[in-house]
Amino acid sequence: MKIARFEYKDQLAYGIYDEDAQEYIRLLGDPLYTGFETTDERVPAAEARLLAPVIPRSKVVAFGRNYSEHAKEMGNEVPGEPLMFLKPNTSIIGPGHAIVLPPQSQQVEHEAELAVVIGSVARNVLAADAEQVVFGYTVANDVTARDLQKSDGQWSRAKGFDSFCPLGPYIETEFDPTKGAIGAQVNGKVRQVGDLDQMERSIGDLIAYASSVFTLLPGDILLTGTPAGVGPLEDGDEVTCAVEGIGALRNPVVAA
Repeated sequence: MKIARFEYKDQLAYGIYDEDAQEYIRLLGDPLYTGFETTDERVPAAEARLLAPVIPRSKVVAFGRNYSEHAKEMGNEVPGEPLMFLKPNTSIIGPGHAIVLPPQSQQVEHEAELAVVIGSVARNVLAADAEQVVFGYTVANDVTARDLQKSDGQWSRAKGFDSFCPLGPYIETEFDPTKGAIGAQVNGKVRQVGDLDQMERSIGDLIAYASSVFTLLPGDILLTGTPAGVGPLEDGDEVTCAVEGIGALRNPVVAA
C-alpha cells in the first residue's frame, strides 16, 4: 500500500492512497511510530497538500557510488566497501516544496535515488534478514552542491543544506527493490535513466553495513545511490525523480 503524509484543512494527517479513486483513506495514528487504524473518512487528493512521507527523528544514511556508471561519470571507481555518509533530517522536504540553491555553491545537481524507510530498531542485521526491518520505500533526490563536495573533501556541507533531501510522494510498503526503472527529468527533459538492478550492493548489504556501525531506528532513511546522468539545477527549473512502482517526486528549484 502507498502511505502518504499530508496537510488537510490545516491539520497533519496520514492516509492510504487509493489510486483509482484519487483519494486518501485517512488513518488514525502515525504508521511508523504509534501504529494506525483506518477510518471511514476519505480525503480528495486534490484538496490535500503532500508532505515528505516521513521526517526521521534520527538520521538519513546515504551511500555513494553504488551505480558503476555514475561512479565512472564522476571519475571514480566503485569503492571496495560501501561509501557511507549522513544527511541531516533538516534537509528533508516534500513533493512540490522548493529546492533552494544556496549562495555558497555555483553547481547544485540532482541525484534520483531509491530511499529505504526503516521500520524497527536494527543493530548488526544480517543482509539475509534485512527485509524484516524495512517499513517501505520512497523516492529521494540526494541534491548535491558538487563544487563544495569537491573542494571540502568531505560531504557534510555539500549534501546537507536545507531542502537537499526531497522525499515522496508516498511510502510503498509492498515493493521489490531489486528491479525497476529509476530516473530523473529536468523541465521535462530526461537526464537520468537507470534500473535498480544496476546497484552494485543490494539493499540487504547496505542495511547490514550501516547497522554494523550504528543502530538504525524507526523512521531512519537509507539512500541507496544514483544512476548515471546527474546534472545541474538552476533557478526556475522543475526536477522530477521517479521510481517505477512508487511514483514521481517533483520539486521546483529557486535561488536563495
